[in-house]
Amino acid sequence: MTEFADRISAAYAAKGKALDLGRGVVAGATDPSAAVQPSAAMCNRHGLIAGGTGTGKTKTLQLMAEQLSAMDVSVFAADMKGDLPGIAEPGEHSERVDGRVGELGMTWEPAGRAVQFLALGGQGAGIPVRATISSFGPTLLAKVMDANETQSSSLSLVFRYADDHQLGLLDLADLRAVLQFLLSDDGRADLKGLGGLSSATAGVLLRKIVELEELGAEPFFGEPQLEVAALIGVHPDGAGLVSCLELPSVQDRPRLFSTFLLWLLAELFETLPEVGDLDQPKLVFFFDEAHLLFEGASKPFREQIAQTVRLIRSKGVGVFFITQLPDDVPDEILAQLGNRIQHALRASPRVTRRHSKPQSPPTPRRVTTTSKRISPSSAPARRW
Repeated sequence: MTEFADRISAAYAAKGKALDLGRGVVAGATDPSAAVQPSAAMCNRHGLIAGGTGTGKTKTLQLMAEQLSAMDVSVFAADMKGDLPGIAEPGEHSERVDGRVGELGMTWEPAGRAVQFLALGGQGAGIPVRATISSFGPTLLAKVMDANETQSSSLSLVFRYADDHQLGLLDLADLRAVLQFLLSDDGRADLKGLGGLSSATAGVLLRKIVELEELGAEPFFGEPQLEVAALIGVHPDGAGLVSCLELPSVQDRPRLFSTFLLWLLAELFETLPEVGDLDQPKLVFFFDEAHLLFEGASKPFREQIAQTVRLIRSKGVGVFFITQLPDDVPDEILAQLGNRIQHALRASPRVTRRHSKPQSPPTPRRVTTTSKRISPSSAPARRW
C-alpha cells in the first residue's frame, strides 16, 4: 500500500458500516487501495454534493442511495430529470463497466432496488403528495407566493386569525375565503383588529392566491395529506425503503416543488421522535437542485431551514444538498454540513480557485484528493 493510500485509509477509518464512494486519484492515476469510505454514522451529519453539469452528481446520489438502502436505511430523493429511478433496474455488464470496476479494484454484480414513487399533487405516476395550507404554514406559503417581507408578516396574521377562530385551512379556497371575508363589510372590524394587516395588503395576498391557482397549484394543497412516516420503512427483502418524488411534470414551477421538499423535511422534524446519535440514520433526505430552494429566500425562510437542518439530526435524519456550486447554499446552512463531495466545478478560474480552497481549518483527519481529469465515479472527495 502506498503512502497516499495509507493517508486515505487513515482518514476514512471508521467503526461499523461505511459507504464506498470510490478510490483516490494521485498523479492522474486511480489507486485501487485508496478507498474513500465515509462512515454510515456520518450521514446524519448532513452533506453537500456539488459539481458542474455532467460531472456525476446524480451518479453519486444513486451510489449512495443503493448502499444506504442495503444498510436498511430509508432514502428520499427528488427526481428532477427522470434518471434517478434507474436504480430500480439492474445494470448490465459491459466492457467499459467491467474495465472501470477492475480499475477500481472492486467487485460488482448488477442489482435493482425496490423504489416507491411519489407524485407532487398527483401530477405524474406515483402516490399523490399533498399538504394542507395549515400544515404548510405562512413562512413556506410566502415563499411559494413570492411575497415580500411585509406581505409575509401579514400572511402570518391571517394564519393567526384562522387559528384563533378555529378556521381550518385545508386548501387555497379556504385561505381565499378568509381573506375575502376580512375584506368584506362583515369582516372589516376583524381586519382592523389584526393591527398590522391593511386592506391593501390583504388585497395583494388575495391576488397572489389567484395567481397560484392560475399556475395550477391548487392540486398540491388539500387532503388527504401525505403521512411522512410512510417514507421510513424496510422492504420484505430487508432493504431500506427508497422513495423517489417525480418532478419532471412540475419542473416549470421550481419555487413550488422546492418549498414542498422543505415542508416534507419540516414534517419529519415535527413528527419523528428524538433518537439521539445513532450508528446510522433512519432516513437520508436528498435535496436535488438545492439552489432553487434558496433563490430569493427571505431571512425567516433561511432561518427556518437552518434550524430544521441543525436539529433534525437528533431525529435520525441526514440531509444532503445537491447543487452546482457550494455558494448556492447560504453560509448558515453550509456550516451545518459535515460531509462534502465536490466534483469538478465548471466556472471562471476565480470562482474555481475560491471553491477549491480548504473550507475548514486543517485537521489530521482531513484529506483532499484532486485530479485534472477524472471520471464521475472517482470524483474528488472531501471530508472533515
